[in-house]
Order: sequence, then C-alpha cells, then structure tokens
Amino acid sequence: MSERYQLVDMAETGPAAVRTALANQVAYCRANDAPVTARVVAALAALLDKPATDFARRIADWDGMPLADALPLRAAGGIHALHLSGTASELAPIYANAEDINDAAIVAGVVRRHEAALLPWLDGPPQTNEAGRSSNFVAAMLWLVEQGLPPRFQCLEIGSSAGINLMLDRYHYDLAGVQVGPQPGVMAFTPEWRGMHPPQHKIAFESLKGCDVAPVDLTDPAQALRLKAYIWPEHDVRFARMEAAVAAARAKKPDLVHMNAADFVEAELAKPQAAGTTRVLMHSIVWQYVPADQQARVTAAMEAAGSAATPDRPLAWIALEANRTLHRHELILRYWPGGDTPQMLGHAHPHGAWIEWLAKP
Repeated sequence: MSERYQLVDMAETGPAAVRTALANQVAYCRANDAPVTARVVAALAALLDKPATDFARRIADWDGMPLADALPLRAAGGIHALHLSGTASELAPIYANAEDINDAAIVAGVVRRHEAALLPWLDGPPQTNEAGRSSNFVAAMLWLVEQGLPPRFQCLEIGSSAGINLMLDRYHYDLAGVQVGPQPGVMAFTPEWRGMHPPQHKIAFESLKGCDVAPVDLTDPAQALRLKAYIWPEHDVRFARMEAAVAAARAKKPDLVHMNAADFVEAELAKPQAAGTTRVLMHSIVWQYVPADQQARVTAAMEAAGSAATPDRPLAWIALEANRTLHRHELILRYWPGGDTPQMLGHAHPHGAWIEWLAKP
C-alpha cells in the first residue's frame, strides 16, 4: 500500500506510532496542497534518527497517541511561529518553498538554538480555526431546509478555538450561484463547486454559541499570533481571513465559553428550544481531539435528544472531519426526526477552497 493511503490507527502508541504519525501527516499535507508544511514535518521526522535534543526526544518518546494528539502539527506550529516572528531567519528558504536546500539540517539547527521556545508547543493540541469551513456548514443547513426543517438555526459548536465559525452569520457565501448571508459581509466565500449546487433557501440564525477547552481571544495580539502559527503557510488567503476575523471579533466577540465538548453539549441540549428553530451541533476538524469518553457522551446526548425531537423542534448534527486513511475531509450529517442515519453530503478542502457536493436534492 502506498504511503499516501496507508491505514492508520488513531489510538496507536509507541515509537513506531510516532514515525507513522509523522509520515501520515506528510502525506496528508501533500494531498491537501500544503507542500511547505509537508517539508517541515518531514524534517522534524529526520530528528528521530538520532534524537539530540530534549525536543526531539520528547517527540520520539511521546507518551500518548501521536496521531490523535496531532503531535506533528504541534511541533510544526512551533517551527512556524519562529518563522513568523522572524526569530529564525534561516527557515525562510523552506517557507519560500526553495529547492536544493537541506531541510533536515536547517530544522535541526533551529531546534538546537530555540529549544526553550519550542518545547511548550508540544504541551497542547493545535488550535485550528478556518472561516472557509463555514461554507460547508451553510450548505448543510440549506440541505436541511430542503428536507423540511425550519430555516432558523440555533447553532452549537464544539472545538470552537477562537470562535471564527461562530461569526458565520456575518459572512457572505456564493455556493455555485446560491447566495447566502449579508453583502458584502465581513468575509466572502466562493468555493470552487463540484457537482450539483446546493438547494436555494433563505436561512436565519437564532443564536451561535461554542466551546473550547482552551479558547483563544482574537482581540489579544499574542493569542492571535499563536493561532496564525497553525495556519498552513502555503495558503496566503487564510492570513487575510484571520485579520478580518480579528477585526470582526473586536467589533463583537463571538459567544464562546471555556468548557469541554461533552459538558457543553449536555448542558445546551438540556435547555429549552424555541419552536420553529432547528438546533444544530456543528464541528470541523476537531473530533479527533475529543477524548473517546467525551465522544461517547456527545453521541449519547445527541441521540437521546434526537429521540425527543419534533418537526417543530428538530435536531441536527453537522460534522466536517478528516478521514485519515483516505486523506480527505467528509461532510456528514444526521438529523432528527427522520434522518438519524449518517449521510455524506460531500467532500471538501480542509480550508474551504472547494466543495464536492454529493447530496441528492
């Protein structure tokens, strides 16, 4: 089996799992238009041949599940932060995607010289927040309205990070000609559309609220810089979006609470739901970071609430998550009453560049 499509076990641990996680991340980045990030991760993998620093040894001896913990991206985020801050100018050729340079030697030298700054980046998972993913949520909501659910949404998001997707009601979307949201909007998204266009409906938002175990305050420059370090450097448009999101948050902060996913979902589902609204749980590229026991609690809470849902107070679950074996992102939806079997609505670029719509009208 090729490296790109090797089977992976998210729960695997040990030294071999670390190497598998790094190799998988390299393949994943290459498959998702991120050659520079792939180069950085490959150079980090080379450190494991002869771990010569505490940083390399901590990666090699990772005490946990390296793929589920997003270990490669934790380390790559630290390297990118050094580049963004101008602290390690020798990284510039890699981030310029220059040819004929020794990536491994450059990164090894940077790690030696900046180990104290890099070690804290291994302490927690990446904060991945991308406004472009909101196009998937909106397309899924249009599809729900087509199924007869109320077009007014009460949105709950887990793993909200800085809450950028909690401001999706302020953005404008052109989804294969289907127009949604204010014009011009804080940001505008026109993803490349593959397949039939989504249904055309008017939708509105009752509320948008989210949680994160380590929420990021976009109005704090230091926290915003940390979030930028997790942006794949190849995608210039994402940095412009981040600046727009910072400005939007300064104008009105998103409704974001410090809470884990299971506690948040259970608490919110216990609250009354207004008649004529569709309550929807949504998340993107976060499920792999949610501990297994919390995944089980979220699923149980959603299914229990779904069993009590009515046509006037329905419940939906929209997930845009990574298939780490096929290196693609899948938009999957469930709703109650009537659609509790998971349905794949499409595939999507992880940062919103394109959507391949598979859903039937």
